[in-house]
Amino acid sequence: PSPGVTGHDHFFDTFTKFGGTDHRHLGEWIDEVATRAAAQNEQYLELMHTPDFSHTAAIAKEIGWRDELSRLRDELLAHGLRDDVAPAKAALDQAEALRRSREHCGQPDAASACHVQVRYLCQVLRGFPKEQVFAQTLLCFETASADPRFVGINLVMPEDGYTAMTDYALHMRIVGFLHALYPKVHVSLHAGEIAPGVVPYEGLCCHIRLAVEQAQAERIGHGVDVMYEDKPHALLKEMATNHVMVEISLTSNDVILGVSGKDHPFLMYRMFGVPVALATDDEGVSRIDSTHEFVKAVQTYDLHYADLKQMVRTSLEHSFLRGASLWSAPDAFTRVVSACAQDLLGAEKYSSRCADFLGSNEKASEQWELERRFRAFEAEM
Repeated sequence: PSPGVTGHDHFFDTFTKFGGTDHRHLGEWIDEVATRAAAQNEQYLELMHTPDFSHTAAIAKEIGWRDELSRLRDELLAHGLRDDVAPAKAALDQAEALRRSREHCGQPDAASACHVQVRYLCQVLRGFPKEQVFAQTLLCFETASADPRFVGINLVMPEDGYTAMTDYALHMRIVGFLHALYPKVHVSLHAGEIAPGVVPYEGLCCHIRLAVEQAQAERIGHGVDVMYEDKPHALLKEMATNHVMVEISLTSNDVILGVSGKDHPFLMYRMFGVPVALATDDEGVSRIDSTHEFVKAVQTYDLHYADLKQMVRTSLEHSFLRGASLWSAPDAFTRVVSACAQDLLGAEKYSSRCADFLGSNEKASEQWELERRFRAFEAEM
């Protein structure tokens, strides 16, 4: 940020400045992110991606708003909204083909980035009129239902923006309504990326709670204002009981909201047993990476190796990869499922029963690979 420009505005203005970039470069962007991830020993990414909403927005503008959400959905589908799914899939096909070409995947000189698994969250722009937000969200649920590479949805744009604040409860109702119709599509929501002074005090009442209870979010991004919400301790207990994970973005929260150190709820979440994992949000804008966030967490909160290991496991445990978890109980990384219980955790070779289980469950397979990497790393220490 430069003098006279806040970290908040500098961050969010970036997307407008670069929004006109030709999306035919998408494959290059995915390659760059995957290459950086491979260099940090990351194995799985969920990248947020906005499909082309132009036709969907035009349909929504023509129809207008309907308070009856089921009727609005029917009208949008009748006007051809579902036709936008195929172009979204085709654009991603093209991008992933370019990525594989750049990384020489499947060839003797394949880059290490080829081993980084990439999935996508379809992101909705919440700063638009409500009929467009509904249409975008519907298209995201339709796209995720048709293309397994899209594993969930999220909402983006400043949470403290006028429309985002005014229509926040409605947005949560929209997500909850559509999630009930598309229950296999996962939901991760940026909620609580606000703080005192950023929004009026009454605006801090309930964003996280609405995301968890009404929109049925499985993960919360940021969650910075949790202690200013109504009945915060009850909310924390509810999140812990329901295993709602919080994506902690320390640098982002510091730069955008001015919240850091003891003022950040990171330790409060941990105290109440709410699962947490570290996230960058946003590597490109903030010029950081995952390693930077782990270092910042250690230096700020005096974390130990076991704490970092738990957060890394939590990250994969709450990924939206398909299939069952390797662990027999959520967020209790002490006992694996019976199919692999007799095998050495993270071993190169394992029983046929365990192999069958891992082969049928993407999430468990990636978790086993993580344990293999832990074994290799710890053997060197």
